[in-house]
Amino acid sequence: MSSFSTPSAAPAAVAPPALPRRPDYPHFLAIPTRWMDNDVYGHVNNVVYYSYFDTVINEHLIREGGLDIHDGSVVGYCVESQCRYLSPLAFPETIDAGLRVAHLGKSSVRYEIALFRQGEEAPAAVGHFVHVFVAREENKPTAIPVRIRACLERLRR
Repeated sequence: MSSFSTPSAAPAAVAPPALPRRPDYPHFLAIPTRWMDNDVYGHVNNVVYYSYFDTVINEHLIREGGLDIHDGSVVGYCVESQCRYLSPLAFPETIDAGLRVAHLGKSSVRYEIALFRQGEEAPAAVGHFVHVFVAREENKPTAIPVRIRACLERLRR
């Protein structure tokens, strides 16, 4: 007598999460691409997307939260980042970088970023970025300063 097993049912397909749209982001920064951003394939190199993420976040923290990157006692360290590429960007486009806060902890924040071509509703890339705020001299996590926390609260969705 031979034994056999019946094939198990295939797992149900899991639908990818819905992509965010422009109205999902409370803050935007227009970032012009540069000639040097393009790679040999004629589109913005993947590494540059992370630079755009860093730019929209730190521009907001400096302007709205009073982050002093040169002499402040607290700085933000990136401890995690991720990008999902949806469609290529290229020079000479200007990108609208959307920013929101997904999680705000005692010493850390998880941002969600989307990069849009100007005038388009669907993102060309989406990602996240986690900052841990650190006391500069001790190099240890510390509470997010009050003014920075207030500007981050306004970005929560």
